[in-house]
Amino acid sequence: MTKHFCVLLIFLLAALFVSAQESKPPASAPAAEYKIPPEAGKMVNPVKPTAASLAQGKKTYGIDCEVCHGKDGDGKGDLAADMKVKLADYRDPAALKDRTDGELFYIIKNGKGEMPSEGDRAKTDAIWNLVNYIRSFAKKEPASK
Repeated sequence: MTKHFCVLLIFLLAALFVSAQESKPPASAPAAEYKIPPEAGKMVNPVKPTAASLAQGKKTYGIDCEVCHGKDGDGKGDLAADMKVKLADYRDPAALKDRTDGELFYIIKNGKGEMPSEGDRAKTDAIWNLVNYIRSFAKKEPASK
């Protein structure tokens, strides 16, 4: 009987050990590098940055982007501040100089990091208008302080 009890105790302890190991949260793996497919980066914006395009882009930006990226693209929107996320200042020409319009389109459409995707919710031209509008931040004179 003692032998059976010892074997049973060993199995019980082993089960508890395995259970304890499974209940531990997994070590956080480093975030996978965000990669934009090369073909997406090569897409050319078919929508010219006309006044109408910029107006549509501004409307979409106000609804979907401003809360994080800030009213004037400074990256200091209310939600970004609450989340303690540091976003690029689009008013700085260097912020997007290494991004193609196709890459911006891809990021908006598919999301990046904490930024949700527009997915199928936004029409293609609306995203291109948004790209035009975001690019326009760097072309404006900074507000005087």
